[in-house]
Amino acid sequence: MKQKKVLFWVLAVIISLAAMFYQRMTGPTYPKKYEFSYQNEDYRFSLPRSNNGRPGDYPVKVELPEPFSANLVWRHFPSEDPWETVVMDRQGDTLISSLPHQPPAGKIEYHVELMADGNPIDLHEDENVVIRFRADVPAWALLPHVLMMILTVIWSMATIIFALANIPSYKKQVGVTIIFLLLGGFILGPIVQKYSFGQFWTGWPLGDDLTDNKTLFALIAFVAAWFLRNKSYGRWVAIGAALVMLAVYLIPHSMGGSELDRETGEVVTGTLLVLAGRSGLKRTH
Repeated sequence: MKQKKVLFWVLAVIISLAAMFYQRMTGPTYPKKYEFSYQNEDYRFSLPRSNNGRPGDYPVKVELPEPFSANLVWRHFPSEDPWETVVMDRQGDTLISSLPHQPPAGKIEYHVELMADGNPIDLHEDENVVIRFRADVPAWALLPHVLMMILTVIWSMATIIFALANIPSYKKQVGVTIIFLLLGGFILGPIVQKYSFGQFWTGWPLGDDLTDNKTLFALIAFVAAWFLRNKSYGRWVAIGAALVMLAVYLIPHSMGGSELDRETGEVVTGTLLVLAGRSGLKRTH
């Protein structure tokens, strides 16, 4: 039995890491990757979609050798402002320019016009990159928050595995998951969000931020599993709660997150930002 439990924990860690990796790779703040070919050579580069709390203007770097050159084309998002075009400077094998610093939750949409020997390179991309700015978050808040959320998903995956195997200790995993989720999602999470965007909580009932609401939904599911843990169907409720947590982690992080309203100066949030397709616009310049 001891070896089986060790195997179950290893499996829980593997599933958790896979879910977190997927969430990070598909999130709207993960760098946008580009690949293209020129004269039978393959090239790739990426463009940032978050300033990661860095103060000042944010550098945009494209690592491509001669004979490539590029223009950085940007404007505030969302807006109908005229496009600004800046020639990217070459520093060795890197083309570099910068985007002007924005207030917390402020966004800029941009793209690069890439050329080789003066001829345009088609990147086969019809949407602009949208970068969101945030303020710096101190390590004492960010690192424990990240750790607690990692432990939350690991223990929730252990819950479903132990419950499926009908091992009674799944009840303990439910309780531990709740503790980690409260610490990471409802104590440290709001602190991180306050530093980042100036607001502690933007989910129900104060707003409709998708990240906050999915965290709240996961907590409700696990609290229900805890109170029903001794019922004959208790382990199935626990399995359902763990599946909810897995579904939460399969939803990209920061979808429908905070966005600065440039007319009012207020930070707005919500799934409506996603439904309206405001994570990227067609190029119109």
